[in-house]
Amino acid sequence: MKYYIIAGEASGDLHASNLVKELAKVDANSSFRGWGGDLMQQAGVDLVKHYKEQSFMGFFEVIMNLPKIFSNIKFCKQDIENFNPDVLIFIDYSGFNLRIAKWAKHLNYKTFYYVSPQIWASRESRIEAIKRDIDEMFVILPFEKEFYEEKHKYPVNFVGHPLLDAIGSRKQILPDDFRKQHQLDHREIIALLPGSRKQEITNMLSIMLSIVDDFKEYQFVIAGAPSQEYTFYEQFIGKANVHFVSGKTYDLLSVSKAALVTSGTATLETALFKVPEVVCYKGNWISYQIAKRIITLEYISLVNLIMNREVVKELIQNELTTKNLKSELKKILTPEVREKMFLDYFELEKKLGGKGASKKTAELIYNKIS
Repeated sequence: MKYYIIAGEASGDLHASNLVKELAKVDANSSFRGWGGDLMQQAGVDLVKHYKEQSFMGFFEVIMNLPKIFSNIKFCKQDIENFNPDVLIFIDYSGFNLRIAKWAKHLNYKTFYYVSPQIWASRESRIEAIKRDIDEMFVILPFEKEFYEEKHKYPVNFVGHPLLDAIGSRKQILPDDFRKQHQLDHREIIALLPGSRKQEITNMLSIMLSIVDDFKEYQFVIAGAPSQEYTFYEQFIGKANVHFVSGKTYDLLSVSKAALVTSGTATLETALFKVPEVVCYKGNWISYQIAKRIITLEYISLVNLIMNREVVKELIQNELTTKNLKSELKKILTPEVREKMFLDYFELEKKLGGKGASKKTAELIYNKIS
């Protein structure tokens, strides 16, 4: 079978790559083409465009880049027709993918969606487009099945969260080995996860690093995104106890005492490594004002959304200050707060449905098209 897969950011690249590996196991004659990143390419996908060429964060930024986005959509449609796949698999990235799905469905391509668009957070009316244009939906968050099936009468497949597989299958590293590899000293580590896009990294790192001098008994390590060059991060690194690692986020989390994390998939990854965290978000003012008016959620982090209560502190926009960040980091370094957070993290992991999401999804997809 021929599979065309579209992912638009780092987390989608990860989930798509694991799905591709499992599809290759169940389909000996499989071939893959798509949009994504290095991990998809390493898994065997003939990569058309890298997500770092098309990733824009925030409403204002999307508007400013509309000509490029429309050009990419036109190019994608032509590339799909040339490849003529048996199925299109969309991974999150709803603004782009739902437009392609509408066009593809009109041409009678099979359209599958893995990792649901977050319509439960904003623009819920998109459910009508999903019902019309998506043949099968594979959801990874426990509350999404209820949202789709009970509220909107649209059947979906809950497959569990693929992060459990990605984390469970990694080769573990000892703290001393990690320190030696990256020339770190004996002090405990606080991880800084500023995101993967240049816009958010720039916004996040300056405020995260503003508290470094208040925690000299720790060393801070920035998790560099594989999609960004080291030269981009150099402007943020100047303090004696600030270090940098690239493409080793899981290794870093596995040896960290605490973490400051930009809102996104990384908040859930950090929780699954049982690392106490503070969630940070600060975007373009115009984009934030628009988002605030259309997003109906009480929380922004996946951890709190899944648990339906505050497990991790969220510092959003004007609340993300040096003073508040310093105060919240101090809290999650105390034994009593850490103990409660660990218990919440174990409960969170149970809610995610266990391992095997990628394998389960691959088998479902193959059985539905073969």
